[in-house]
Amino acid sequence: MESTWETRPRVAFEAPGSKKVQEGSKSQRRRRWRKARAKASRLLQRMDLRTMTQSLVTLAEDNMAFFSSQGPGETARRLTGVFAGIREQALGLEPALGRLLSVAHLFDLDTETPANGYRSLVHTARCCLAHLLHKSRYVASNRRSIFFRTSHNLAELEAYLAALTQLRALAYYAQRLLTTNQPGRLFFEGDERVIADFLREYVTLHKGCFYGRCLGFQFTPAIRPFLQTISIGLVSFGEHYKRNETGISVTASSLFTGGRFAIDPELRGAEFERIIQNLDVHFWKAFWNITEIQVLSSLANMASTTVRVSRLLSLPPVAFEMPLTSDPELTVTISPPLAHTGPGPVLVRLISYDLREGQDSKELSSFVRSEGPRSLELRLRPQQAPRSRALVVHIHGGGFVAQTSKSHEPYLKSWAQELGAPILSIDYSLAPEAPFPRALEECFYAYCWAVKHCALLGSTGERICLAGDSAGGNLCFTVSLRAAAYGVRVPDGIMAAYPATMLQSTASPSRLLSLMDPLLPLSVLSKCVSAYAGAETEDHPDSDQKALGVMGLVQRDTALLLRDLRLGASSWLNSFLELGGQKSHLKSVSKTEPMRRSVSEAALTQPEGPLGTDSLKSLKLHDLGLRNSSDTTDTPELSLSAETLGPSAPSTVNFLLGSEDGSEMSEAPEELNNKDRVRGVGAAFPEGFHPRRCSQGAMWMPLYSAPIVKNPFMSPLLAPDSMLQTLPPVHIVACALDPMLDDSVMFARRLRGLGQPVTLRVVEDLPHGFLSLAALCRETRQAAALCVERIRLILNLPGPPV
Repeated sequence: MESTWETRPRVAFEAPGSKKVQEGSKSQRRRRWRKARAKASRLLQRMDLRTMTQSLVTLAEDNMAFFSSQGPGETARRLTGVFAGIREQALGLEPALGRLLSVAHLFDLDTETPANGYRSLVHTARCCLAHLLHKSRYVASNRRSIFFRTSHNLAELEAYLAALTQLRALAYYAQRLLTTNQPGRLFFEGDERVIADFLREYVTLHKGCFYGRCLGFQFTPAIRPFLQTISIGLVSFGEHYKRNETGISVTASSLFTGGRFAIDPELRGAEFERIIQNLDVHFWKAFWNITEIQVLSSLANMASTTVRVSRLLSLPPVAFEMPLTSDPELTVTISPPLAHTGPGPVLVRLISYDLREGQDSKELSSFVRSEGPRSLELRLRPQQAPRSRALVVHIHGGGFVAQTSKSHEPYLKSWAQELGAPILSIDYSLAPEAPFPRALEECFYAYCWAVKHCALLGSTGERICLAGDSAGGNLCFTVSLRAAAYGVRVPDGIMAAYPATMLQSTASPSRLLSLMDPLLPLSVLSKCVSAYAGAETEDHPDSDQKALGVMGLVQRDTALLLRDLRLGASSWLNSFLELGGQKSHLKSVSKTEPMRRSVSEAALTQPEGPLGTDSLKSLKLHDLGLRNSSDTTDTPELSLSAETLGPSAPSTVNFLLGSEDGSEMSEAPEELNNKDRVRGVGAAFPEGFHPRRCSQGAMWMPLYSAPIVKNPFMSPLLAPDSMLQTLPPVHIVACALDPMLDDSVMFARRLRGLGQPVTLRVVEDLPHGFLSLAALCRETRQAAALCVERIRLILNLPGPPV
């Protein structure tokens, strides 16, 4: 199921009886019909929710009566108690969901795009209720059978009851957001102390129930086996990592030693929660990079489309000139990336289904970088294909900290075949070793190089599309903003899949879903953003991180991963049924990264002058140290060293910047009264309701408000109107169950309000990162095809043959 919205031109005033007025009347009638249809849909959903709740309560009461009459046995007592809990939580949850559903339409783009975090939360709760309803019916029908598996059904009912309890807590948190946010706003705006308290309270909620038997219940069934495999691999990887005391990096064999986690969902859920609660960004960096090792990447390539060209190029750090779009006779100097580590080469991967003119030239071959035995998939043909009119510049995702173009190569090969255009994927430097703005500088440099040298890439450059997913979508927006600031050619359009547009630590209804999302837990997301921001990571006294093994060792050479993959595969079957484990040997290590800062941060922290925070509402890119004149030869860009900068101070900038005069979105929200502030977020819960809390103890999560995360080059949602108006047409493909959904919805709403061409398509029942799962099932293939369709619109290419 998909939702779509596209900006449409407004009908100008015409004389009565004119053709345009008649068309406008028809358009008004269609709008009224759509509003009526949407209202009817809301009433139907509300009735379905109430009917579902009543049916579940009736079944729960019937099962309670039956098992309470079965004697004083422990099992009967637990079954009676679990159905009593289901009845209580369902009756308490239904009014909260009803209220959210009654106002959710106010946060949609329009009636054709029923998508926002409130709707997603209601849908997720309904999925849990539906599963409990199905299970309760099964118990009522089979409870007298001799084949009734009492222990199995009891464990599943208890797991989903725990999930329902936590979902009820999320519904109350969402209601709290409704009372504090301005109408139509999905992200929290206001006192940062309030949001910090909110998030600290939120992260203490128990999460393990969502990672055991209930793992992925909200997604399409075809995705769930994959998520289970990933979770088993993750907890096995984490356990091996925890036991390591020799200084040898964690290896791929740890993925094959998780038998007991496969057969014990409760143990897996508890271990999953421990890992996301405590392990640092280096662990996630290593785990997400597992697909980079030679064997796994080779297997992925064997199953993917065969292309004629797949070449890794190294662009030397040499400045070059680019013509200005306003006056092509004038040029601007594009300097190589400088931030943090100084000038250095930028790696890119050229992928083309056909060998095209220029792709086998000596000039391009001089940039080729060897990757070993699979470095070149260039197979010469007797005749070359002509240069394509189109070029796709791709920026991969990975939370700014992990993966390369190799991880995304399988679906990029399919794109190259379907589009008939070469694709240049940028391997930007990753955090925390290379924090903001290094990745932005490298992506901008590679983009400009591609525009200038498109003939070498097999393209005439008539149409250029920027495409990226997740963190890559963020970089697509910021690269385009920077190109506009330099005055050079901006892309003809941007296709961003589930992009991150708000990196500020804040709350929104969709981000509440990170409590149960196995791919984007809030704590992991926060650690990635902290690493990208260059924030110093310190051991918090309340965390268990020091007791969890050697932190940071997993970033070592991955050659051992290949060796242990071969050795570990043979022992996997023997360990699959292993029920015990060797006692972990704990060793603590303290590892911190130095604070890295840039002139981008300084631009937001200067107390006086044109770069002060008070003038951020009218911020332009040249205020951040960028120059767009032809006589610039030593552009400082975004790269001043930390020695030249003062200490960071909290910013007073509002979360969502609005129009230049500050009269639209930048108006301050109504202040919460002191009573609400004293009561805190716990007041969101009714008396007698107590959600489950995390058993891992208090978790430290960076909830800082450093100005750098409000930089429009880091959080494009916060960019002033004057910057967003420079963006080309934007096509966003989002996921309804993605914690980043509200990033896409609010960004599209801002662009729509500015009259910018934008489309938003929302796919149902798929997780964040579906592009990497494109070959997994029919639903992911359809979603990936939707992304290709958006790129095809940008490139003005004909549709695929029917």
